[in-house]
Amino acid sequence: MSTPTEFTELTGSTGSTGSTVEPYPGLPLTVRDVGAGSPVLVLHGGAGPASVSGVVDHFAATSRVLAPTHPGWEDTPRPEWFTGVDDLVETYLDLLDDRDLRDVLVLGSSFGGWIAAEMAVRDRGRRIGGLVVMGAFGPRLEGHEVRFPTAPPGPPPGEGSGPAQGPRPGEGSGAPAPRPGPSPAALQALAAYVGPAKSDPKLLHRLARVTVPALAVWGEDDTVVPPDYGRAYAAAIPGARFELIPGAGHLPTREAPEATFAAIDAFLDAAGR
Repeated sequence: MSTPTEFTELTGSTGSTGSTVEPYPGLPLTVRDVGAGSPVLVLHGGAGPASVSGVVDHFAATSRVLAPTHPGWEDTPRPEWFTGVDDLVETYLDLLDDRDLRDVLVLGSSFGGWIAAEMAVRDRGRRIGGLVVMGAFGPRLEGHEVRFPTAPPGPPPGEGSGPAQGPRPGEGSGAPAPRPGPSPAALQALAAYVGPAKSDPKLLHRLARVTVPALAVWGEDDTVVPPDYGRAYAAAIPGARFELIPGAGHLPTREAPEATFAAIDAFLDAAGR
């Protein structure tokens, strides 16, 4: 039996897209692990792991990329006791510890950005070497409210009848085509993690402890999490940068991939990564 802080490989894997590990008894966790080089942890938002497939593919060309599926997404189990952003934060910090990964770039999109930021705050083992948050909620901002998208009717793209759709810019073939929005199960899991407030009033204060290079990159037309959230992240983290991507919405790596990856790569170059 695994101990509470031990990651144990389970029999059977999910193939080339990842494997299943058990961070705690009764909590199987799917982790996609691709590429080689400096480690990058990619954390998806409400739209699921397919929504960051382009990010994984971009970094996998030169880096080792770990991309977990949050429990509750893609038909993965989420135990009743596993609730709150802190559970995900501690689980992913344990993942870095148990795989002995250092100088890790952590990139989080939407809900994943909240997790990534909190990981940087709690990184007592100094595993994290850089932080990128993209369209991330989490802070409580006066006069602003995060608007969760609703679950789309019918099956996700690629299922059922209708013409086949090719990949969008920034998408690779390593993951299925993303849904147009979160599934009902994903929205249920998201609600369990974030609670009715959908924010943490203490987060902006705690971000002052983050000492690694940090970037907040936002779509100019993001109506789910407005750019003011990105400005708040950048103002709260010492030395952080804020980049606004024209013509992009909530998922700039899908909607304006060239400009978004150019901004991220320029940030990493300037940080010596």
